[in-house]
Amino acid sequence: MDPIAALKDYQAAATTALAEADGPDALEAVRIEFLGKKKGRLKDLQGLLGKATSEERPVLGKQFNEVRNAVTEAFEKRKREISRPKASLTGLDITLPGTQYTLGRRHPITQTIDEFKDIIGRFGFTVVDGPEIEDGYHNFDALNIPDVHPARDPLDNFYLSAAQAAAGTDGPTLLRSQTSTVQIRVMEKTNPPVRIVSLGRVYRPDTIDRTHSCMFHQMEGLMVGDSVNMAELKTVLKLFATAYLGEGVEIRFRPSFFPFTEPSVEVDMLWDGTWLEVGGAGMVDPNVLSAVGYDPEEVCGFAFGLGIERFCMRRHQVNDIRRFYENDVQFLSQF
Repeated sequence: MDPIAALKDYQAAATTALAEADGPDALEAVRIEFLGKKKGRLKDLQGLLGKATSEERPVLGKQFNEVRNAVTEAFEKRKREISRPKASLTGLDITLPGTQYTLGRRHPITQTIDEFKDIIGRFGFTVVDGPEIEDGYHNFDALNIPDVHPARDPLDNFYLSAAQAAAGTDGPTLLRSQTSTVQIRVMEKTNPPVRIVSLGRVYRPDTIDRTHSCMFHQMEGLMVGDSVNMAELKTVLKLFATAYLGEGVEIRFRPSFFPFTEPSVEVDMLWDGTWLEVGGAGMVDPNVLSAVGYDPEEVCGFAFGLGIERFCMRRHQVNDIRRFYENDVQFLSQF
């Protein structure tokens, strides 16, 4: 028999036998048959090599070693495959649809902010932004809040000593307690008329309950011109509430006091028979206008700050503000 042909037949037969071996016992039988040193096909091939001439022996020896190594590697590979744990398919119905991936979506507060921007933009207001870490001047002084006012109390603010040291300033540094700071920054750089809104996070160490949080969102609005009045303020707020909550919304204005507006009002809306405060507003105090370089004799304006979470709660009938920040996927997936 031709030794070269015998080697090829040996390798082909070994490859087929290894592929058909479906367990350790069957694989061991293949090993004995094709790689056994005392008996088997490999022993027979060695006998053929012994009959070759001295000229043929180097070529056949090289071919023999290559075939034996190839079969040995194939055996080791098949051994690893058989020893690998197999997943049980018991009870698996391959006709069932696969599991759907859960895709993320925008948070309800973010959705509300986007809609607020759209609505107030149609009223002619431009959206601006400002820093969340503020200095005492923009958070208090420029807003006509005196040094002795309780709004400056450390128990009512998040003062940041590390941020103050990094900034190298003498005055206090804090997380802004209201978005009114943005109106000051805008007026410092903008000549009247001004019509802007700012939407963002504010921070106050309030006791957390169903309508309060230590971090929440506000929309601050400001309109300054030569003939702005309280009637326009009330009209803007009423139209805005109607645009977001529908024609059935009931809004009322209660006299109040804020250092940066005069006169001032609290804004409430009716929800399930109860009035809920949703913001504050009023005509910009002349001292605030003077602080930014405006002439109170020439211009006047109104400002308002609305609680975004409370509007969102009313819109979606969520009676606890804490639900928005519990990271409950089942709850958030409703929006």
